[in-house]
Amino acid sequence: MENSQLVERLKNCYTGAIYDVLRERGIKNTILPHNIKSIDPSKKLAGVIWTCSGEIDETLDKDTSMLSWTNMLSQAPSNSVVICQPNDGTIAHMGELSAETLKFKGVKGYIVDGGCRDVDFILNLEFPVFCKYFTPSDVVERWKISTLGETINIGGVDIKSGDFVLGDIDGVIIIPKEIANEVITETEEYINTESALRKEILSGVDPKEAYLKYRVF
Repeated sequence: MENSQLVERLKNCYTGAIYDVLRERGIKNTILPHNIKSIDPSKKLAGVIWTCSGEIDETLDKDTSMLSWTNMLSQAPSNSVVICQPNDGTIAHMGELSAETLKFKGVKGYIVDGGCRDVDFILNLEFPVFCKYFTPSDVVERWKISTLGETINIGGVDIKSGDFVLGDIDGVIIIPKEIANEVITETEEYINTESALRKEILSGVDPKEAYLKYRVF
């Protein structure tokens, strides 16, 4: 199945259901740290991942730091979700003009194990961003991109370009690309089972009895 079709189906899922399906498969280390949150809790983000990472470098001049950053913006594939491991917790790794650029390129959203600034402007853009904190401080003369498209690790979770991601108000979960189709299909079935369980609960069925029938709750 085409990635675009899988992403459309993934949008209709939620992270809790994806986690339950992965847990049943014995795969538990897929959730990013809980302090990585959407700047707009009403926004859901689903897509195919493209990774980048960076590092602090106090020897940088303005042009070198900005050329490194804008090269990443240039390389980011349309229809991807960019996930960044900045290896830093002091500055912003996303701002208004960068978000505007990525949105114009057709990038679906941005997730960073770091910071964001210009939050009011990005909210007005309706460009999904997940981050840990806000700060006015930016990358100029302080931070550079070190890898593009390579495996990164955030909170003990390995993330590869081509993997799938779903982010919602509960958090962010990674789905390995090798099993994405199966996991999404199983999650759709799980959600249908939950709907049937919900109807029974609302019709007065005892919760224990309902659980024993459906084995979900």
